[in-house]
Amino acid sequence: MTDFHLDTRAVHTPIPEPEGSRPLGVPIYQTHLFAFDDPEMQPAGFAGEGNAFLYNRYGNPTVRAFEEAVAGLEGGAAGLAAASGMGAINTVLLGLLGSGDHVVAQRSLYGGTLAVLRDLSERRGIEVTYVDGDDPAQVRDAVRPNSKLLWLETISNPTTRVLDLPAILGAGREAGLITVVDSTFATPVLCRPVEHGADVVVHSATKYLGGHSDVLGGIAVFADEDRYRQVRHYATELGATAAPFPAWLALRGLQTLSLRVRQHCDNAQFLAERLENHPAVDVVHYPGLDSHPDREAAVRLLSGRGGGVLSLELAGGRDAGRDFIAALRLATATVSLGDVKTLAMHPASTSHRDLDDAQLREAGIGAGLLRISAGIEHPEDLWSDVEQALKAVR
Repeated sequence: MTDFHLDTRAVHTPIPEPEGSRPLGVPIYQTHLFAFDDPEMQPAGFAGEGNAFLYNRYGNPTVRAFEEAVAGLEGGAAGLAAASGMGAINTVLLGLLGSGDHVVAQRSLYGGTLAVLRDLSERRGIEVTYVDGDDPAQVRDAVRPNSKLLWLETISNPTTRVLDLPAILGAGREAGLITVVDSTFATPVLCRPVEHGADVVVHSATKYLGGHSDVLGGIAVFADEDRYRQVRHYATELGATAAPFPAWLALRGLQTLSLRVRQHCDNAQFLAERLENHPAVDVVHYPGLDSHPDREAAVRLLSGRGGGVLSLELAGGRDAGRDFIAALRLATATVSLGDVKTLAMHPASTSHRDLDDAQLREAGIGAGLLRISAGIEHPEDLWSDVEQALKAVR
């Protein structure tokens, strides 16, 4: 390069390649283009085959490391990272469904998923039937000749119902449905749906996988390589694939995932047990409590844990829920979950704001229901904050 002018050398800076050593952490390949010494290798880059990378939308080494890491944790054949959790949800649904198909979906789902399903129904001619999800017979009864896909959540958002995944997924497989499970609340630490028969597992990496409120991302893990390739082809055309820096942040989060999830669960259990006996609280929804209707399923499927999220319903309804959120001092009033900090939200005013009271009831969500994502702070500090907020409730 010394033979070229300065203007040229400033553009073509040298790129060091380690010899005899390797980086301990995954490097951030913050480049959107990759050059080939052998042009015959370019088709492999378009296809995402092996370690041939061409253009970020088709694959990136940092993104690939994240995809392989999560697929390995879930026990799947391949992972497909997306720009957000909703990017992963839309990529899977749009990549697998066509006009005239029918979806069977769990009734209590994340508000964003409900919005996507509603849009598919209204604009793309895809029919959706909702079931409670606590009885395999409901799935069998909902199946039609054009049924294509079954959509579930390991722990439902925000009502914390825990499905009997082996039974429900089994009913879906018997009917020939593609089975998809959003396991954001559980993470691979507590449950790996592929082991129970799921075809696809979806995560919002923004939540527990990243865990520090600094990454936006999603990922879908596929039990079957062929289905992965089908959806990957659509993902590259849709343009919802992940960028390298968010993938790198999520990879960093994975390193402490097991440690964090254990503390999240411990703190959620601590809060749930105290809240259950508080006079201002009507009911606590938490799978770690003996009073929870799905306690047996949680013991069997969630490694004996209840997860890091609990919900509670206050006697004062919607106004009480707003009062509680406004009174919090340590916990942060925001819409996400899975962070090292404790986060609290009022779903009727936020994630499920598009539903009226009747639709909320149909989804099993009370107008005064509050969702708390327990962080990893000291539990007594969390209880002190929650207790003082309850005193402020009218």
